[in-house]
Amino acid sequence: MREDKECMCCDTVEVHEDLIKIVHETMPKETVLYDLAELFKVFGDSTRIRILFVLFEAEVCVCDLAEALNMTQSAISHQLKVLKQNKLVKSRREGKSIFYSLADEHVRTVIDQGLEHIKE
Repeated sequence: MREDKECMCCDTVEVHEDLIKIVHETMPKETVLYDLAELFKVFGDSTRIRILFVLFEAEVCVCDLAEALNMTQSAISHQLKVLKQNKLVKSRREGKSIFYSLADEHVRTVIDQGLEHIKE
């Protein structure tokens, strides 16, 4: 395999049909791959990651998040909307307050896996 500035290419063309067959059998549908890519875009914002880290510790309202992250409630609310639309956080009303928490343990797992990867 050549690895120069121009191209990371094989020296000869040899298609491995058995591997191509496995890829075609196991590759998720294009719509699923698109949805997965969109989900990872949500994790691409440091403010949303900071919100998730707060929610790792406790269920909190927008006021608490704004104070903890030194941001406005409006900015927090905007990011929570994105997180909620992508099923990463959930909310519940208690009187006049709305409390936010992680939607499920998968969210923590994704963040933990990402942290583990960048620490390697």
